[in-house]
Formats: sequence, structure tokens, C-alpha cells
Amino acid sequence: MDYRFTVEQEAFRKEFADWLAKQIPKGFDPSKRNYYDDDEWKAAYQKFQKSLFEGGYAAMHYEKEYGGQGKTMMEQVIVQQTIATTCGELSMPGGITMGMALPTIHSCCTEAQKREHIPKILDGTYIWCQGFSEPNAGSDVANCATRAVRKNGDYIIDGQKTWTSFAHMADWCILLVRTDPSVAKHKGLSYLLVNMKTPGIEVRPMVQLTEEAEFNEVFFDNVKVPVENRVGEEGQGWMIAITTLMFERTIGDAIMGPMYERNYKRLVDLAKSTLREGKPVIENPVIRQQLAQAYIETMVLKYHGLRNLSKTLKGGIPGPEGSIGKLLWSEPNQRITENALNMQGLNSQVMRGSPWTIQDGNWQYSYLRAKGNTIEAGSSEIQRNIIGERCLLLPKDSSREARRK
Repeated sequence: MDYRFTVEQEAFRKEFADWLAKQIPKGFDPSKRNYYDDDEWKAAYQKFQKSLFEGGYAAMHYEKEYGGQGKTMMEQVIVQQTIATTCGELSMPGGITMGMALPTIHSCCTEAQKREHIPKILDGTYIWCQGFSEPNAGSDVANCATRAVRKNGDYIIDGQKTWTSFAHMADWCILLVRTDPSVAKHKGLSYLLVNMKTPGIEVRPMVQLTEEAEFNEVFFDNVKVPVENRVGEEGQGWMIAITTLMFERTIGDAIMGPMYERNYKRLVDLAKSTLREGKPVIENPVIRQQLAQAYIETMVLKYHGLRNLSKTLKGGIPGPEGSIGKLLWSEPNQRITENALNMQGLNSQVMRGSPWTIQDGNWQYSYLRAKGNTIEAGSSEIQRNIIGERCLLLPKDSSREARRK
């Protein structure tokens, strides 16, 4: 299959890239890690998303009646790839919003819910977070214990979520709750849209190895959520949650490929510019093998993403093949960042802010952040189970099925 852009698509890509170059904030350097505090980051994202909306580049493939542009998914992919490889940090706080909440609301919500939420997502008014994981329900999401008891016209929610990305700046949350504890784990779940300003919600940021607090614990104490904020029917939460996770992978893999290509070029530049014993480390045969392996893995990720995108463009729905993409970016990223530090030798211990740091300490940051790659968005072990059972149709683990019931 020919994955090159058509003449029209290439013209659109150039048009958007030229427009985007004029929107990037002064002093923003895409070759470096751009640091923000939380309030600045949220404001920068909302301003950037609003400019996309007003410029006619927000949600290219969504209907105009919701604030989209009525184009095809290819235009949307071109927009997201260009942003990811140019100024990705500006859009990062909206990752859950645009990649998970928006497509789930668009495909699973009522017309009234769509009209209420989609325009405010597209114009940057609201940021969303994802309330799935809990202390005892990380990779095993079906073990969700956060309770939602129906009382009159509301659900009363009590429980805790964890690893909740951007909850500290989110306005709304897609929340998985247990509404029926008497049935099998995955059958007793429901899916709610929750305003994060509701009384009884407490957000506690969790500081990571990178000294940032991207993740959070979220506590719910007698939180009242209207029944009309439920997505689908009671008991359908598991299937809607699976839909959300499938959407996370669809365009995500097609975007990850170009991002990794950009990082690979930086890795090659590092190997060319870093000296050991008076010679560039790229002359070392071991380093050259590592670079070759990184290139192979980058290309595998890129073309896997394009294959999944092709299926979706032909009218297919996101499938379990997305779990392959998750493995293809998470595990190689840990190897690539470790190789980058090995190239630097003793300088690898010098962090950002020192005159002795290499490439502004970007690889040091990436190495620490990459440690979470094989846990977040579903652990590697869970992804391999999904690939084995749903892609390769291997027998299920009977002991795991017994625990699930």
C-alpha cells in the first residue's frame, strides 16, 4: 500500500504547517523540553486549542453541527502529526480530552450530551481527565471499586482513583464506577461524566521521578452526580470503557511514528556530536547497532500505526490490534533513552540547567519519564494477554477468568 500523502493532502499539510508556525508562542523551542507550571500549561493549552478552533483546524473529521470541520480523518491525522512533531507540549494537557473523552462522547452519548460537551472541548474551554485506574484496579480495570449508589435523580459516589493524568487541571472527568456489586465484575460497571468542581472531589498530585506532578490521586466523598450524566445504560460501563481505550490507540499509533522519527534523528545527532576518546560515538560499532535497532523499531511502529489507520479509514472500528502499538512505543522508548544516556558517559548524570548538560538534559528527562511507559495505558503484561487472546485467538488463562468471575 502507498502511504504517501496525495497532492491535495500534501498541500493541506503545508497550509496547516505555515499557519501553525505563526501560532507557536515566542521563545518556544521544539528541540528542547519546554517547562511550564500547571497554571501556565493549562492556559497555554486552552489558548492554543482555541486558536485551532477559530482557525478551522479543530476536529477536522467531526460534523460541523458540533463545531468540527466536516472533513475526513486524514486531515485530522495530518493536523495531529504536524502538532506532535512541532509543538506537542502545547497540546499535551488535552491528550485525554481529545483522544479519549471526545471520541467516546461523540460515539456513545445522547444528542443532548454531545451538544453540551463537544463544542466546549473543541474550543479549549474544558480539559478532561480519565477516572479508570484505582489502587486495586490498575491493569485490571474491571476490579473497579468506586461505588455509585442511585438516590432519587442522582448517583452518590464514594471511592478513589489513582494515576489520573492532568486531574489537577481538569474541568471534567470520564468516570468508571460500580453500580451493581452483586453481578460479575465487568457487568456491574457504569460510565459517568463528572464535573470536577462538584463538592466532595479532592485531587492530590503525585510527584514523579521527573519532579513533575502529571499524575494524581482523586478522592470522591459523597459526590452527587445527576443521572443524566450517565453514558449509556447502567451496566454498560465496561463496554464503553473498552471503546474509550480503543479510541486511545487508533490515531495515537499513527502519531507516535512521526514523533519517534523526530526523536531518532535527535539520537543520531547525539551520536555524531558526542565524543569518546576524541572520536564521535557513532563510530563505535555497538552504538551503530543500537542506532540500527532503534531505526527498525521506529519504522515498525510507524507502519503498524499506518496499517491501523488504513483499516479505520476503510470504515473499520478500532480493534485489539492497538495493544501491539502500545508495546511498539513503550518498550523501545525505554531502550532508546537508556542508549542515549550510555552515549553520554559520565555526562549522563548532569541534568537540565547545568552548562555541562548535553542537549539541554532532554534525554535525562525522557529516560526518567520512560520508566512509566510500560505501566501507563495498560501494562505490557496486559497488552500481551490481549494480543494473545484477541488477535492470535490463543486460549484464555483459565485462572484469570476464574478470578474475573
